[in-house]
Formats: sequence, C-alpha cells, structure tokens
Amino acid sequence: MDQVNFVDTTFRDGHASLWAEGMTTGMMLPIASQMDAAGFQHMEIIATSHFKKCVRELREDPWERIRLLSKKITKTPLTIMMGGNITAFDLTPFSMIKLFMERISAAGINQIELMDAANDMSFRIPECVGFAREAGLKVSLALVYSHSPRHTDQYYAKRTRDAAKLNPDIIYLKDSGGLLTPERTRTVMAAVLQNAGGIPVELHSHCTTGLAPLCYLEAVKVGVRTLHTAIPPLANGSSQPSIFNIIRNLRILGYQPSVNEQDLLPVAQHLNFIAKREGLPIGAPLEYDEYQYVHQVPGGVISNLKHQLSKMHMEDRLDAVLAEIVQVKQDLGYPIMVTPFSQFVASQAAINIMTGTRYKQVTDEIILFTLGFWGKEAAAAIDPNIADMVLSLPRARELARWEPPQPSVEELRRKLGGSSVSDDELVLRFILGDEKEIQAMRAAGPAKEYSTSQNLLVPFIQELLRRNDIDEIHVMKGDFLLSLRTCEGKQQTPSSD
Repeated sequence: MDQVNFVDTTFRDGHASLWAEGMTTGMMLPIASQMDAAGFQHMEIIATSHFKKCVRELREDPWERIRLLSKKITKTPLTIMMGGNITAFDLTPFSMIKLFMERISAAGINQIELMDAANDMSFRIPECVGFAREAGLKVSLALVYSHSPRHTDQYYAKRTRDAAKLNPDIIYLKDSGGLLTPERTRTVMAAVLQNAGGIPVELHSHCTTGLAPLCYLEAVKVGVRTLHTAIPPLANGSSQPSIFNIIRNLRILGYQPSVNEQDLLPVAQHLNFIAKREGLPIGAPLEYDEYQYVHQVPGGVISNLKHQLSKMHMEDRLDAVLAEIVQVKQDLGYPIMVTPFSQFVASQAAINIMTGTRYKQVTDEIILFTLGFWGKEAAAAIDPNIADMVLSLPRARELARWEPPQPSVEELRRKLGGSSVSDDELVLRFILGDEKEIQAMRAAGPAKEYSTSQNLLVPFIQELLRRNDIDEIHVMKGDFLLSLRTCEGKQQTPSSD
C-alpha cells in the first residue's frame, strides 16, 4: 500500500496549460516509446478541444495522432478527456457522442475521462458512460473541485456516491483551478475515499496557486494512491506538478513510486530542446496568489479576456471585469469555473462592465443556463431574483421553446457531405463546421517527426535557413557536400554533390 502510481498528462493537459495545445504529433512520437516504458497507470494524450486545434492551427489529423501514438505506446492505456459533449459550448446529439466513442476506441484510445461542469451525474453522464462501455472503453469520472459556500466536504461526499452508482473504473478529483489547499485536501480527499465504495481514487490538480505539489503529498497521506503529473518543461506553471518533484518528496516520506524517474530524463531533455528552440514557455513554480481563490478564473480565460478587451481599447478594465466575475458567479449560484461555465460567467461580467448596468444585456448562454439546458441542478442554485429577471426577458421566452436537436448519424451524414463521408471525417466535420479547414489539413500532408537534440545538424541548418542575411549554405564531410542556395530571396530544394 506504500506504492504510489502516476498518470501522465504531458501530451494532453501539460501542453494545453502551457503551450496552448500547440504540441505537434511529431514532437510526441520520438519520446512515446520511452514514456510507455516508464510505468504510468495511463497516459492522457488528447481531449476533444484538441481536435479543433489540431485541424485548424496545427494542420494535423487528430485521428492520425491517436493511431500513431497507439502504435508506439502499447503497454500503457491511452486516455482522452471530455465533458458530456464533443464541442465546448453546444449540447452534442447523443448519436454523435456514441459514434465518437466508437471511433476513438477504434483509433487506439483505451480509457475516457468524463466530466460534467456542475458535477451532475444525472445530466448526460449516464448516457456517455453507456456509450463508452459499449465501445469497450474504461471510464474515469471526474468530480470538479471548487471553492465556494456550496462546495463543502458533504457536497463532494454526495457527488462521490452519485458517481459510484454509475460503476466507473476510476473516480478522480479534478482541481482545474488549482484551488486546493493542503488543509482542504486532507478533508475533501478523505470524503471522496470514504464514499467511493472501493473504486480507485485519483487526484488531478494544477499549480496555479503554487500549492498543488504540497496538496499531492497530503492526498497520499490520507490514502490516495494515484496522482496526475507532467514532465518538465510541461509541468508547473498552470500545469500539473512535476513528476520529478513529487517522486523525490514521496521517497523522503517513505513511499515507493511506481515510476523510475531516471527513465524520463531523456524525455524532459527532448521537451526542453523543443521549448527553447521554438520559444515556448517553460513551466516554473508560481508564487502564491490569494486573489485566484476570489475570482477563480482559469488562466486561459483571463488571456482571452485581455485579448478581447484590448480589441475594444479597454485593457484598463480587466480588474473591473474580474471583480464583476465574482458578483456574477455569486448571482448564478457559484458555478464551477471550468469550460463552459467559466466562459459564460466571464462574458456576462464583461458585458456588465461595458454597458455600465448589470444584466442590461444578457447572453443567450446565461439564459439557457438559467432555463436548465446545462442541468436542472445548476439552474436551481441561481439567486431567485436573478433567475426571475432573466426568465422574464423576451429572449428567454423564445429560447424556452427551443429543444436541443437529436438527429441520427444518417441525418448528420446527409447534412455534412453524404454517404461517401467516412465516420472519422464525419466527426471532424461536425466539430469543425468547416470543410475547408479539413481540406487544408489534408493538403499539409502527414505528421512530420520533430528533429531532436540528438540530431543537431538538421535543426542547425533549419535555423540558418530562417535567417535573411544568408544566401548560401554549404555542408561538407569527406566526399559529401550539401549545398543550399536562395533564388530571388527563396530557398531552393537542397542539392548534394
């Protein structure tokens, strides 16, 4: 019982937190086999949000990413993370969720992490669990942690019992905002463990307030035996704790880690090389920030807020928007600040500040939230005066008559291209909503393996080619000569003599 296991988040949450989901498949492939041999309980490799990012910005096929990684990672179960939908801000038809589960299983995913933003285990989660089981996937249910008057230890005890009734393989506490403190970890993790009915319990936190590494140690002390960690440089910062730091501290406390961190040193070296070469952030421990417990806005949402405010020349209003978020969150019954609720709250708060009058304009998302489209339990917690005001709006009466459509796969296929469209392509078209983006991805070709620090010549030449003050490059070794010349300011295809 002194052994502590690990779930690796580097390929999913690590680069989502620090590199804006910008890690390419080619960056993952050279180290995939080494990570497979390390002894992780399972590895997060993708989330539904990554599908859009892969296609639209990286010009990569997410299905190809899963298939290529599954060929190199053969011992460790591969995990995908998702909510009750495959697009963040819409209620996905169940037929598409079922198809999605079937396709990720066929591509090589073994396990799914399911989350409801309100921890409502009766809202869409039972259907998703059923679809996952039918597809042969193991199921890990998340309980999202929050810091508010509503989210007591008793609350999490009840939610744990609700989750256990669905008979998942794993239950884990998901501290997306990094809001756990060591003191609260002791009580809330004890509540989860005592009510899990023998189902294995894991802890997933972020280092946003700088306390997650210490919270992990406290969780182990009360009985948690599986922790979610990342590999530097994709650890710390707003990501998960570093596996190197956690293992070192666990050994000092007398626990036996199931992973040999020495096996992961080349992985960290590879990732550090990429970070430095590409100018990407390197995760570092953060200073404690008490204000994070007040507004609880995830880092990604704050970044987007800054961007949107700058476009309206309102950069100086960020603090006012954050303060308004605190009020809107209270008005709405303390929704947990994760996708999509964090975006709903932030958008409404920004509108309140811009108009100068609270709720003078109300977004459709807040109206639908109040109407119960994102779960009756979440809607029931709203301040009655705010709920009455929202529901009296003409737009609310209009939206109250709307029902989320539940088309069949055949109907969706007819709408999105016809019978010739494969299942994988159909899912991509549903997520992207734009066939041109997928065509551009296809035109970019297959994933290209990233040149590592063990092959310094190629990246060195690539760096030289980026410079505008060099017209010719010659590399000579023995009888081999590689010559590259520019033609009217553009590099020609390399030639060798």
